[in-house]
Amino acid sequence: MPLNTIAPLHTLTRELARVAQQTATPDLVITGARVLSTYSERILPERELWIKGGRIACIQPAGTAHRANFDTAHYDARGGIIAPGLVDPHIHIESSMMTACAYAEAALLNGTTTIFCDSHEIGNVAGVDGIEWMLEDARQAALNIFLTVPSTVPATSPKFETAGGDLTPERIAGIFDRWPEAVALGEKMDFVQVAMSDERCHAIIAESLKRGKPVSGHIYGRDFVSAYAAAGVTDTHEAIDKDIADDLLEAGIWIFLRGGPPTTPWHSLPKAIKPVTESGAAAKRVCLCTDDRDADDLFLFGMDWVARQAVKAGMKPELAWSAGSLHGANRYAMDGEIGGLGGGRRADLVLLNDNLEVQNTWFGGELVVEDKKITVILEKTLSEDAYTYPPAAYQTVKLPKNHQLIPDLPSGPCRLNLLRTELPGIVTLHRTVELEDAPQSWGSVLEAHDLCYLTVIERHGINGGIGHGLLQHFGLKNGAVASSVGHDAHNIVMAGTNETDMRLALAEVEKTQGAVVVVSAGEVMAKVDLPVAGLLSDKRATVVAEESTALKEAWNKLGCTLPYMGFNLLPLSVIPEIRLTDKGLVTVPGMEILPLVE
Repeated sequence: MPLNTIAPLHTLTRELARVAQQTATPDLVITGARVLSTYSERILPERELWIKGGRIACIQPAGTAHRANFDTAHYDARGGIIAPGLVDPHIHIESSMMTACAYAEAALLNGTTTIFCDSHEIGNVAGVDGIEWMLEDARQAALNIFLTVPSTVPATSPKFETAGGDLTPERIAGIFDRWPEAVALGEKMDFVQVAMSDERCHAIIAESLKRGKPVSGHIYGRDFVSAYAAAGVTDTHEAIDKDIADDLLEAGIWIFLRGGPPTTPWHSLPKAIKPVTESGAAAKRVCLCTDDRDADDLFLFGMDWVARQAVKAGMKPELAWSAGSLHGANRYAMDGEIGGLGGGRRADLVLLNDNLEVQNTWFGGELVVEDKKITVILEKTLSEDAYTYPPAAYQTVKLPKNHQLIPDLPSGPCRLNLLRTELPGIVTLHRTVELEDAPQSWGSVLEAHDLCYLTVIERHGINGGIGHGLLQHFGLKNGAVASSVGHDAHNIVMAGTNETDMRLALAEVEKTQGAVVVVSAGEVMAKVDLPVAGLLSDKRATVVAEESTALKEAWNKLGCTLPYMGFNLLPLSVIPEIRLTDKGLVTVPGMEILPLVE
């Protein structure tokens, strides 16, 4: 039986009741513990947990099992805090560049035992097939994994980008009806179209609502909140400050406080938490989440780190852990299974020290992490039981035969439309450069205006489209970078200062059917191979993390100011003010295609 499979509650109620009444023996007693109750937000001293069949039978005063003379396994918590495993209500497994089975290792080390993932990345590459590959992967993972069905594939109209998949309302309905793990509609990224009553957008929302499934959101701008809520959207992870967080709460929308590495735009928690910490708002519809994590950051900045950041921002520790566990369970109406330590719940537990740092993790009553290291039982699952993706998943990079990587040089005076990075955020500004005379070379233009080439290449074998742009203030002075993870259509996005290095970077991506690569002076400095759908490595999480660290070092050495996860967003034509897709430059939210040269 897979590690993520325990008997459903309805088959165990008699046995659990007998254990709680001390007429049957538990499988495991965890003694010497303080218990963090997410129900009452208190830490209860001198307790012990009784576990049977992978579920919690009861919590008893310390020493009760000894007095009952139970001949069973005991684990001494030595005064540590036992708490429910964390529940991450919004993540993208693909952002970590690893499979679901591999993802479980880092998650469990960080005390996360349940995730709700939106697999829109693999959906954009391979449609329904990609979603179902990921679901099969998730079923074999040592983790509770639920799907919020990708709602915006492609992210915008085919007029603005070319994706490999197309999740129509009918296809989304089929996923809901075939897969019980599909519990909600994933983030509705095309918030402008939702607010403007686009027919397809609302047909997709309707398929979720008529099945009684919640609808997740993604929104920029207070002006859209009312229409978004009226459309049936009931959560978002995109609250970036106190004002919009207040608006969302009062509109009946759950807010997921996104904690990310502090130097990145993903760390919006400190500002978005202020309605609770400064204005007295109740936290009952507030959760913690991670959203996106690259491979090495997944180990360093997990949900436990987000909970500690919530404490740092002013939440009581008990409330912060509840917001990271029970509140996410409540959002998806699963608090009878996860998120707390009540009788009958899954025995997904963590042992914490007083700083809320995870020491141990139990998954379904099995000890999978002890003293911050994975145990033999988890090692076996990670090594022997991982899902194998089908051959079609390894053949998704289909490039056009003739690809022009840099734009034609203007033949006379002109205006250039540019993307300009605006750190620390992920917004790109629309800027222009006036050329009074025909330039002698692109090199002189790049140097004079702090530019590099930016190119997006359609890689699904559909139309061979190539979009050309120029990127300002990216910091790249020599070489090239390329990625097959260009959100959301997941075409290839590349930047460079010269065509030779750009061609080498592209060849490396094609050779391994997906990668993120850094090239300089005709040599590959670092590379993460992503052969599964051009998105995922098929290696262990620790290996992918090491490769990711080396990639970041090379990335920074070339001077790139935008982290590669932010770089991957440059084709995402739902983020203001201007983006580059395989169709060309797209303004947001105006949704107009502009020429590079006017």
